[in-house]
Amino acid sequence: MSLFQSEYKLKVSFEDLDPMNIVWHGNYMRYMEQARCNMLSELKYTYMDIKADGYAYPVAKMQVKYIKPAFFNDILTVKTEVISIEPTLDIKYTIFNQAGDKIFSATTMQIAINTETKQSVYTPPNGLIQAMRKVVKNEKI
Repeated sequence: MSLFQSEYKLKVSFEDLDPMNIVWHGNYMRYMEQARCNMLSELKYTYMDIKADGYAYPVAKMQVKYIKPAFFNDILTVKTEVISIEPTLDIKYTIFNQAGDKIFSATTMQIAINTETKQSVYTPPNGLIQAMRKVVKNEKI
């Protein structure tokens, strides 16, 4: 079950291709990051807000599955879903091509780090909790 969902569209550019004329595998991480930033903007709690609250949220674990290739000028939709925010921020990503075919899926686990102490924090920043409460109908947040 997801707590929050977002969609982000992008167009594959020529520079994203590898010598086989498909999207180079590493660019999917960039697409995920763009979609994650978009999702945080929609939550109205961006990376700049996280930083201002004294936290960082580095990716600690990532699992990916490449299903089908993407090509030059493809319009891709990246669906992000927040699965949990405590003890870690867990996000699921699914990328679809313009035909609606699922071409990629992934999950990330991010751990809150107190930027002053450099220690892991296993409770989300209060700003993230408040942002989630505004969009999620779940009393457990």
